[in-house]
Amino acid sequence: MAAASSNTISPRARRWHWATYAVGGLTLTAILALGGCGGGENQRDDTGGYEPPASGYRTSGEFPVPSEIEPNVDFWRHVYGIWSRNQVAFHDDEHMGVIYEVVRLPDAGSDGYTESQKGYIRSRQQYHEDRVRELERRVTTNQPLSAQDKELLTKFERAGGTRALYGAAERVRSQRGLRERFRRGMEISGRYEKSFREVMRSAGLPEDLAYLPHVESSYQTNARSSAGAAGVWQFMPATGRIYMKVNNVVDDRYDPIISAQGAARYLSEAHNRLGSWPLAITSYNHGQGGMANAKAQYGHNFGHVVRNYKGKYFKFASRNYYAEFLAAREVAGNPSRYFPEGVAYEKPWSSDRLVLRDSMPADHVARHYGVSTASLTDLNLHWRGPAREGRANLPAGTTVWLPGGSMRRVASQPPSYSGSAPVSRTEPRPTTTAATAMAFQAVSAKPIATVAFRRSARIESEDEPRIAKAGPKSAPVAPPAPRTRTKVAKTAPKSVPVEEIQTSPPRKAAKAEAKTAKADGNKANAATKTAKAGAKPTKAEPKVAKAETKTTKAAKASKSGDKAVKAEPKTAQADTSAKTKVHVVKPQETLFRVASGNGLSVTELRKLNKMGPNDNSIRPGQKLKVGS
Repeated sequence: MAAASSNTISPRARRWHWATYAVGGLTLTAILALGGCGGGENQRDDTGGYEPPASGYRTSGEFPVPSEIEPNVDFWRHVYGIWSRNQVAFHDDEHMGVIYEVVRLPDAGSDGYTESQKGYIRSRQQYHEDRVRELERRVTTNQPLSAQDKELLTKFERAGGTRALYGAAERVRSQRGLRERFRRGMEISGRYEKSFREVMRSAGLPEDLAYLPHVESSYQTNARSSAGAAGVWQFMPATGRIYMKVNNVVDDRYDPIISAQGAARYLSEAHNRLGSWPLAITSYNHGQGGMANAKAQYGHNFGHVVRNYKGKYFKFASRNYYAEFLAAREVAGNPSRYFPEGVAYEKPWSSDRLVLRDSMPADHVARHYGVSTASLTDLNLHWRGPAREGRANLPAGTTVWLPGGSMRRVASQPPSYSGSAPVSRTEPRPTTTAATAMAFQAVSAKPIATVAFRRSARIESEDEPRIAKAGPKSAPVAPPAPRTRTKVAKTAPKSVPVEEIQTSPPRKAAKAEAKTAKADGNKANAATKTAKAGAKPTKAEPKVAKAETKTTKAAKASKSGDKAVKAEPKTAQADTSAKTKVHVVKPQETLFRVASGNGLSVTELRKLNKMGPNDNSIRPGQKLKVGS
């Protein structure tokens, strides 16, 4: 996988494409196909198996199909929907319409290549390299051409003129069919695509961006590249920490829906910066900085970008990324055309979402809702080993997926966990220093386009588990005084509705909890001081009684008492208005960003501001209610 530009890294940049293998000094694509029915049996074992571009690709103002990339789109359409895993295409890696041969692999029952298959592919690739090299020699020396030579030369002339032939021997590439794997990905997509579309729609983005996981991971939830990109949306660790919680207890990159929200934020920022979806989608692979350079040279003419941009890392994967997305959209959007045998879609995701207010172990949550810990670990793919095995508490702000209907049976949050934090058997990650925390806040406050994500400069999350801080070493064994616990409970914030989906960054949730705890502590101290003052007898009590008598007489003799009574409703009204929280819309903010930044769902934000169910229009300077 090609690396992105130096100043911005995409969610999956700086990692090798997980489907590329080095065999005998040659690089050939051998994407491991999952099980499934074989397809493409009607394809011939030569270039006749390659059908001409199909007319009627779904195109729109959002996702145009420039003529320059139509051969690329059609190539990947064949890879995803026509060529089976027992077929390998040999082609030119720049001019994707030049197909030399489509061969059938002997004994292609396994997911990977056998040694005999590797040898067969090497021999066929060497044959085509020699053939193209000889054709180039004959053309440059004006020697007679055979009928086969003329046919091949015509392909190059249609693709890019005679000059496209020069250097073609160095561009021979092989690609294995992915029909079975893509079909399996479509089956898994039935579980998540509805939720992904809702995420994109809530963010004000095109819903069809939900097709991107077909390109990234074939919807494999446990997908992980050798460079560290993980999950359905293939976020690298450094980029993931900008958009979600990534540590050794919780890694949200493995949660398909949380990472979809992170992908939506990234794509929204990329589109705001680059101005078109072809550029923004390609930046998911190549990085926003690199695509900004391409835009500076060729504007929004994406066909010219693919054909002519020579960025240092703008190689095969980046050139084809948008075409792969369009092909995946075509195949996944027309299942009966490409998979007449049918697609067994999995049932949509129906689990309840809970966001923890306090840190607690997984079994504590399971007991509260009357479910097994094993069922929770099956649903929560983002929990890492320490959380799954009970060696670490789930941090506050962690998403917990519960079996559907759990929150209707038990509508309350789990009670605060009073036990001691478990001691992890692995050494805890280093805590964040104040300087690092301040630096991280400064970075995360900037738009994604201005942040340089350096893999060497690792930034720790403030959410990292601090097991060592579970309690002071000298803390007494006796439980805390009941009076203190009662007062804290009385000042606890109001319950959040159980169906609420919290999308606010964990950092903000942690800060809010810290402020609440501090306020509770101050109130408790104040209550303690008041109690002490009330219990202490003073000599001033008779004077107070006399003063009360005088005040009563004065109230009867004047109208000042009436005025004070009339002023009370105004005071109450002022107190009520003071509790209403308002957010002033900033330039380029969306309804989704305002909602997520204030711990609300888009639906709740619309209700607070009496907006329509599909109303996403807001303007800079507008005041939105975000709480009461």
